Amino acid sequence: MTDLLAARSQMAMSLAFHIIFAAVGIAMPLLMVIGEWRWLSTKEEVYLTLARRWAKGTAILFAVGAVSGTVLSFELGLLWPGFMGYAGSIIGMPFSLEGFAFFTEAIFLGIYLYGWQRVSPRLHLFAGVVVAISGVLSGIFVVMANAWMNAPTGFRLVDGQPVDIDPVTAMLNPAAFNQTLHMSLAAYAATGFAVAGIHAFMLLRDPRNRFHQNALSLALVVGGVTAILQPLSGDMLAKTVAKLQPAKLAAFEGQFETERGAPLRLGGLPDEAAGVTRYAIEIPYALSILAHGDPNAVVIGLNEFPPDERPPVAIVHIAFQIMVACGLAMAALALWGGWRWWWARRHKAETWLDSKWFLRALVIASPLGFIAIEAGWVVTEVGRQPWIIYGVMRTAEAVTPMPGLIVPFITFTLLYIFLAIITVWLLLRQVAASPQEVTPPEQEVTLVP
Repeated sequence: MTDLLAARSQMAMSLAFHIIFAAVGIAMPLLMVIGEWRWLSTKEEVYLTLARRWAKGTAILFAVGAVSGTVLSFELGLLWPGFMGYAGSIIGMPFSLEGFAFFTEAIFLGIYLYGWQRVSPRLHLFAGVVVAISGVLSGIFVVMANAWMNAPTGFRLVDGQPVDIDPVTAMLNPAAFNQTLHMSLAAYAATGFAVAGIHAFMLLRDPRNRFHQNALSLALVVGGVTAILQPLSGDMLAKTVAKLQPAKLAAFEGQFETERGAPLRLGGLPDEAAGVTRYAIEIPYALSILAHGDPNAVVIGLNEFPPDERPPVAIVHIAFQIMVACGLAMAALALWGGWRWWWARRHKAETWLDSKWFLRALVIASPLGFIAIEAGWVVTEVGRQPWIIYGVMRTAEAVTPMPGLIVPFITFTLLYIFLAIITVWLLLRQVAASPQEVTPPEQEVTLVP
């Protein structure tokens, strides 16, 4: 393994691990706030139990995410000094703002966790709202920096060096809005479906349990609504990619030849040597419509780019297909759930969660959101190769000259395996605990007036 491949592998492994906790850190605070809001509105103890349990889960995952995020920040400087030396002054602002949002989230999460009996109900709920807002802002600022790597703006190149730097323009680059929207919706959808799947599994064992019924309903509202919106944001992002990174779009679709009225390919295996995508189902004109809004629009193929400026097509194409399939499956399941809720209300049924087939589908779908996130980041990062800053700096130019990078790669891999085992053990204890074990007696949880 070359040092470049070791550095890329370590960064990929670190990002793949951390992104799960980043997504949960965006979405779980919203769930716990909704749970507490429902308790304050209805005075039903089941919602208090939900809020407290989800807060504990948030705290566990926040702690692990803080560790993995700290490791990532060190890796960015140690593994990629060429990139940080070149781009640090350009994209330093979103990283600084992310740090501010992170510390705000940590402070108010502490108030939320330990303030149940110490602050007023409104202040306690406000603390949760701040956690939810700062969590999503933290993710947005990081994704803005990544979007800049895909659409570098806010500077001029003079003799290969950036001058006239405008950090605000760089942060608000052409890819920023669509990429941050897509990632934020993905976090809510993935976390909502994962939580709903856990409670669906518990309902299969105890169908009349009101705790799990209410928990599933709230989680699926968050996950389902965002899953339905996600394909729309994906379409917006794809149009941005078509405009700014045509080679990446061609890799998405296994499009080798420049073509007017290009088809959309479902499945298939790209053969880079032959320059074709085999075994795909083609929908005529669909790619031109999706990318440019015109069935006769020209879609640029990979053959228009030099071989050393093309991303690895097979990896990008397959990851893109996985991401889209998972997203569409979640959206379809959300629509199924909405239909079941509507039917139950119309017929005044006792519950809309009495279908074992629907509950089983939720259990099966529970990891799909995180699979889609992982595949989506493969598409984003591998699809940009061989550039670390698209069209400006190659990845090979940014890596550290330090030899022996295989050693930290193996070391950090073992660290992440250890963290994953501890995290899963702690979460299983939370899931296995009965609601009675989580909720203390009523007099101990009543907030001060």
